[in-house]
Amino acid sequence: MKKLNLRLRLTVFFIVISVAVFATAGILSWTECREKVDEFFDTYQIALARRLSTANWEQIAPGMQEISDGLVKDIRNADDEDDAVGFAVFNSEGRRIFHDGENGRDFHPFGRTGSFGTEDVDEEDWRVIRMMTTDGKYIVAVGQELDYRREVTEDMFEEFMAPWGIGLIVLLTAIIVMLTLEFTPLKRLAADLKKRPAEDLSPLDEANIPDEVRPLTDAVNGLFKRIERMLQRERSFIADSAHELRSPLTALKVQLEVARMNEDDPKKLDDTLRKLERGIDRAAHLVEQLLALSRIDSSFEREHAPLDWREIVAQVTDEYARSAREKEAVIREDISGPPPFSEGNPVWAALMLRNLVDNALKYSPAGSEISISVKDGKLAVCNSNTAVPEERLKHLCERFYRPSGQKTDGSGLGLAIVSEIAAVHGCCTDCANTPNGFCVTVYRKKNLS
Repeated sequence: MKKLNLRLRLTVFFIVISVAVFATAGILSWTECREKVDEFFDTYQIALARRLSTANWEQIAPGMQEISDGLVKDIRNADDEDDAVGFAVFNSEGRRIFHDGENGRDFHPFGRTGSFGTEDVDEEDWRVIRMMTTDGKYIVAVGQELDYRREVTEDMFEEFMAPWGIGLIVLLTAIIVMLTLEFTPLKRLAADLKKRPAEDLSPLDEANIPDEVRPLTDAVNGLFKRIERMLQRERSFIADSAHELRSPLTALKVQLEVARMNEDDPKKLDDTLRKLERGIDRAAHLVEQLLALSRIDSSFEREHAPLDWREIVAQVTDEYARSAREKEAVIREDISGPPPFSEGNPVWAALMLRNLVDNALKYSPAGSEISISVKDGKLAVCNSNTAVPEERLKHLCERFYRPSGQKTDGSGLGLAIVSEIAAVHGCCTDCANTPNGFCVTVYRKKNLS
């Protein structure tokens, strides 16, 4: 079953609640009106019975009934309905000696005395009270038709509830109009989003938007900004990747053509194939770095796994032990203090350190000392006997940046990846020439002075 929209649900809710409240109030009002009407007419009947019980009924002449009936008939209003109240006077033997001329003639001579009761009078329900006269010789019966009481109750209820019913209709109409007006900006916003092109990530128009909905529009606008930054990074990444992959792929194609040309010369062919293999390795390394950078760029949430920096440093040192021996370099470790971050993605942390050590080995002369330091909230990798011109330091963490005249193979992505991983973990990256040589340091932003 399709769920109703919010405006319709609110409208139905207000209508149901209002009708329920109105119905409850109506039931209570009807009960109260009926009780008040019964109380009023019961009091009236008791008062009339008391007055009649004090009269001297022994002096009633035989012709008094006819005279009374004639007088009542003459003064009765032509528009008047049947009398609502009647009475009759009976002697102790149950003989009616006097009545009101209309309904009292049908009253029963005997019944409960001193309390109200419901009796059938001329096939209609009447509320009757009987009372002994003061001399104890006669019984006075005073009754009222219950239909008349119901009519009075209905008239009172109608007069009381009609204004409230009209007010309820006006209130519900006002609520529906208000909901329609309040939801109009949201409907307009939804319509604009439906018509908006996929590439349009401009902020939503928040004009006339209710304050309660503003956090949602702010969140959507924030999401648009993040998506736009992500798309810009993706476009930049794709453009840079295409540009950087073009050169090694072209070189591989050239080497392949040279190999075909030297099929008859085993020595030249072998030399060409070795160059082709190195080119494939460089291309594979470039692709691996590009994929790593892409994974970092596309990650929105930081992983909060605990990091064991001793294990990470030991793992990376073991991986590059052979390369260090081949270059007659020494890798030293100093893990004596807190790291720049103690929680994060272990794979990324290892990749960051691996790129730092790889760069230090590649761009250091033979016999250099590579130091890995984790302390004072910093991670620093330094290579001795190495210095970088000051004008190049600020560009080293840029993507695909390689200084001119560089003879060592590389992709220009190593320090860019280090910088990206550090940023994901809330850290900064600094490249500087120090007394210990060229150092790359990763540290918390709060340490920035």
